[in-house]
Amino acid sequence: MQQSLQNLISKIKKAKKSKLPFVIYRSPNKIVVKAFVQKNSTLYYQSASEKAGFVFAPFKNSEKTVIFPLQKCEGFTASIEEGFISQLLENPVKIEKEERLGKQEYITLIKKAIQFLDIKKASKVVLSRKEKIALGDKNIYEIYVDLLYKYPSAFVYLWYHPKVGLWMGASPETLLKVKNNNFETMALAGTQVYKGSLNVVWENKEIQEQQFVTDYILSQLKDEMLVIGSPFTLKAGSLLHLCTKISGTLKHESQLETLVKILHPTPAVCGLPKKEAKIFILENENYNREYYTGYLGELRVNNQTNLFVNLRCMQIKNSKAHLYIGGGITNKSVPEKEWEETVVKSKIMKCVLT
Repeated sequence: MQQSLQNLISKIKKAKKSKLPFVIYRSPNKIVVKAFVQKNSTLYYQSASEKAGFVFAPFKNSEKTVIFPLQKCEGFTASIEEGFISQLLENPVKIEKEERLGKQEYITLIKKAIQFLDIKKASKVVLSRKEKIALGDKNIYEIYVDLLYKYPSAFVYLWYHPKVGLWMGASPETLLKVKNNNFETMALAGTQVYKGSLNVVWENKEIQEQQFVTDYILSQLKDEMLVIGSPFTLKAGSLLHLCTKISGTLKHESQLETLVKILHPTPAVCGLPKKEAKIFILENENYNREYYTGYLGELRVNNQTNLFVNLRCMQIKNSKAHLYIGGGITNKSVPEKEWEETVVKSKIMKCVLT
């Protein structure tokens, strides 16, 4: 039996007070909020013996994936009022005077990336930056509920482990969905502000960037029988992205982990060629992404897997929100415009913090 969201939040508060790991989340365009609360504070990693539950993976695929094992958790659900999705018409983001701290450093990094792309004959590299914002009077539960209501078409989550930390976000991007061995993924890239219509014009740079992602996924899944959709404009909160859906069938259930390894990290959060782009990121971003641009979600829960890329997210530490924002750089990028794109993306989280 489902309970109210308020009651579910109360359970989550008790878990946090007891330092028990938990996650509370809502899938895109759903009115049901789910939660897992681990019965102990042990830090589990995904393995052959722990392969069903809620996973939280870092950007670096050389590092271990945290899992809240299904058999070691209590599960809960709550319902949000019927019709709340259609009632929430998200307003366009207003670009106000922005804090310029870090702007020049980021622009310098973009210029360096463009040189790297030319020298290496690479297609794309994804660069990110981090901002810190004081939480003020708002608590994490108020912020989470604000995210739920402001971004009904995103995967909205609040995740905590006493040995890892606390993260929350509203991601627009599916990494992988699997049901009955049928899988679906997406190639997502390009960004512009939503101004009341999905009928927009995409620049060549954005079309090319999105095609890079699509082509990479298709090249990695070349042995699969795939169905490839046409590119379309996807609304994610107050932003628009170019998206192509790709689907197919797993030959056997054990192929799931292999498929995740192929897809993560996607060119949408890393670049192409992936190996060279990743090396450039690790050597030049000058901070640790940790779980930003990793992935999270249900793994083999009720015979389904629903994984999302960890975008539009923040980490809460010492009463401050650490925001992570990034964008794809090609040799056609204009550094000032790339900076402004990160400013727009930062509004997704900032609008619930102020």
